[in-house]
Amino acid sequence: MTHLDTEIALLKKDLLEMWHLVVNQLDQGQEALINFDRDLAMQVVENEKRVNFFELKIDRDCEDIFALFQPVATDLRFTLSTMRIANNLERIGDIAASVANFVLDADKNFEREMLERTQITTMYGIAKEMLADTLEAFDSEDTRLVRTIFKRDKMLDAIDEESLQKVADCIAAFPDQIQNALLILSMIRKLERIGDQTKNIAEDVVFYYEAKVLKHKKRKENCGILTNKKVVLCFYK
Repeated sequence: MTHLDTEIALLKKDLLEMWHLVVNQLDQGQEALINFDRDLAMQVVENEKRVNFFELKIDRDCEDIFALFQPVATDLRFTLSTMRIANNLERIGDIAASVANFVLDADKNFEREMLERTQITTMYGIAKEMLADTLEAFDSEDTRLVRTIFKRDKMLDAIDEESLQKVADCIAAFPDQIQNALLILSMIRKLERIGDQTKNIAEDVVFYYEAKVLKHKKRKENCGILTNKKVVLCFYK
């Protein structure tokens, strides 16, 4: 095993540990919301510092690999992907901490029926499974699994799009839960962003294993070009 191989192995170990930590953040955040567990919510907030530490360490280690070894081919894709994945994981950790802070802001238990009507617990579960599956796909080199992430991100988008009306209905049905209803709306907005970050991670997993760039692919496919002697027009859907 070369020195570069050793550094790559250590880098992957740190990334997987960070990944597990962020998945655990989402798991604990969901439990804190459902059970109105303030202690668990505080733990999620505090653990965000560990997530930040991992991102800084991984970023520094990637820079060292670029500078010292000038990796190419698979090693280059791995290092680039790792740096970007760690950045997205750090953002998800931030979002998980923000959602946990909303639980801490609540002055009473969240009405169970309200959680079901707004589908926030369903949304939490989807977001958590998406992140866990990207981890499994990365570790097992399963790009078929990682491609299921994109469809599930649309499920989160759909819940988010309907959330305003559902929260308004909950305010009418539970007038003593107005503050909590508004907090749920803020949580839904945050969880939708987790889907976007996880989709970014999925794209980087595909880039690493297949050397394919999926970012902006849809936009390029929807770009039509009309030409004549003087005009070139590109339109986007």
